[in-house]
Amino acid sequence: MAFADPLSITFPAPLSATISLPKTSFGLGVSEYTAADGSVVLTAASQKTGKGRIRRTLRIDHQKYAASPLIPSNNVLNSMSNYMVFDVPVGGYTNAEVLAVYKGFNALYTAGTDLLITKLLGGES
Repeated sequence: MAFADPLSITFPAPLSATISLPKTSFGLGVSEYTAADGSVVLTAASQKTGKGRIRRTLRIDHQKYAASPLIPSNNVLNSMSNYMVFDVPVGGYTNAEVLAVYKGFNALYTAGTDLLITKLLGGES
C-alpha cells in the first residue's frame, strides 16, 4: 500500500504555508515526496537491519533563505530536518502494539500545546 499522491502539508505560523508534495522518487522500501521548488522533501523508508530488526522512518527536510548571521544584508540557504523512527524486532510486537506505544508517546509530547517539544527545543532534558 502506498501513501496518497500527492501529499499535502500545512505549516502553521510563522511559516504559514500549505505545500503539495507529489511523489518524485520511489524504490525498494523508500519513497520521496518533493515540493515544486525543492524546499520540502518528505521521505518514507522501511529497511531490515542486520540485527533482525526493521527500521521504518518518516523524515521531513525543510529549507529556506534567511539573513546571514555574519552579513545580515545577505541571504543564505538554511535547512533543517525532523524525523521519526520505529525500530522494532522482526517478531515480538504486532503493528497494533507498536501503534499503541506511538500513541502514548505522541500524547506525551503533544500534551499542553507541545510543551515537551518546546522545552526540548529550548535545551531542556
